[in-house]
Amino acid sequence: MNIAVLGAGYVGLVQAAGLTSLGHRVRLADSNPDRVGQLLARKIPIYEPGLGELIERAFDNNLLTVHSSNREAVEGAEVVFLTLPTPAGDDGSADLRILEAAVDELAAVMADDQLVVTKSTVPVGTALALRERLRSRGCGVGVVSNPEFLAEGSAVADFLRAERIVIGAFEDRHADIVGDLYAELPGQIVKTDPVSAELVKYAANAYLATRLTFANAIANISEEVGADALQVLEAVGMDRRIGPHFMHPGPGYGGSCFPKDTRALLSITDSIGYPFPLLQAVVSTDAMQRARILDRTERLLGGCSGKKVAMWGAAFKARTDDTRESPALILARGLIERGATVVVTDPEAETHEFSQFDDPVDAARDADLVIVATEWPEFRRVDFSRLAEVMRGRTIYDVRNLLDPDVVREAGLEYIGLGRPNV
Repeated sequence: MNIAVLGAGYVGLVQAAGLTSLGHRVRLADSNPDRVGQLLARKIPIYEPGLGELIERAFDNNLLTVHSSNREAVEGAEVVFLTLPTPAGDDGSADLRILEAAVDELAAVMADDQLVVTKSTVPVGTALALRERLRSRGCGVGVVSNPEFLAEGSAVADFLRAERIVIGAFEDRHADIVGDLYAELPGQIVKTDPVSAELVKYAANAYLATRLTFANAIANISEEVGADALQVLEAVGMDRRIGPHFMHPGPGYGGSCFPKDTRALLSITDSIGYPFPLLQAVVSTDAMQRARILDRTERLLGGCSGKKVAMWGAAFKARTDDTRESPALILARGLIERGATVVVTDPEAETHEFSQFDDPVDAARDADLVIVATEWPEFRRVDFSRLAEVMRGRTIYDVRNLLDPDVVREAGLEYIGLGRPNV
């Protein structure tokens, strides 16, 4: 099929590349001229494993073109995917102005036999509102909701080995058209109404955020009672009714999805008058997790004033360069507010907010404490004997439980894990 993808961010790039891998012809559009220029030069503006290879292959096979004009991109497209930003507003609700502006632009040029498909995470009722918006402008295109379930760092694999493909359509024939796009993928196609499809995404992310927050709470309890949280959670996850996924403690969730989507779902429940105290507790408990880590860091330092901390990690998780709502950077800001100096290292992510080093050991020179804040495997391969030589302090605070405590201690350093007082 001939496809248009509007928006070349994390979702749009993977969607466009994934569809070309299935043999579809894709026109990818973005309003950022720098991003368009990078893509035309075959440079990938984000770090996502496997994405560069897919896009390079798409260019070589003449299945991908890049445009700076939405109108140009949708010309002749049978299906138009909207992968545009829906940032959180001040009240936590999703800001749809970018999406609505694109729809207004397309209303004048799209024919009634084309389809508009929302991939962006949007509030329930958005597909209906967009259809009415288009019709009020004399455009009768079909509107479908097709939420994405990609995890940054494994997005290409998530697309190619999709577990489920949710399609919410007002008409069965439109659902069939979108379903045919993904016919070669292994995931089960779930056809539903648009409102249900929109709620699926919020419900999934809210549940995953809840699991992560539960694991963090168990880690905190373990610290207080002297248990090893990793052993506790591993045993809990062996229950087939529970499973091991999203049960690893850390500094809280981050990125572009969980923080925004949990707040957006709470905004939706507020708007319908349904209290959701469980999710409210998740959001507040997640914030408390970073406050707790900051308090413990200050105790380990004997006060933050005049102390230097090396933050190993800037991305919100490993295998991505995305720093949006990164727990590592939130911790860094908190330490600076308490009087510490913070330097950062990360294999892929860049931040201009802090002094940054390529080498974790260089970042830790004269540091009073190192915090392992992102679970990059590269940090396991550090020469800890060399690290011990350059540090002023002796403590590694591993809030990801990434490192081998014995290796750290053999180098003469003190290892502190999260929820692991007996390690």
